[in-house]
Amino acid sequence: SDGISIAPVAENKPSMIIPVRCFTCGKVIGNKYELYLSLLQEDYSEGDALDTLKLRRYCCRRMLITHVDLIEKLLNYNTVDNTAAVAEA
Repeated sequence: SDGISIAPVAENKPSMIIPVRCFTCGKVIGNKYELYLSLLQEDYSEGDALDTLKLRRYCCRRMLITHVDLIEKLLNYNTVDNTAAVAEA
């Protein structure tokens, strides 16, 4: 709506686990993370990217700035794949 587009996500890449809402104020922020990352890749500073996304409260800004993507590490503990590997052995 602001002339900003989101780059398509690869089909095989697992999606990120970002909280849907800000823990403090409850504003919906989960839909802004991929756009935030694409703005950072376009050489926006963190502050400018958050301003572009209209995240003014520091609690919401904190949610995106401090997020650590752990999905790759969590997939190592996928019990469905592990049980299939054990059954084959």
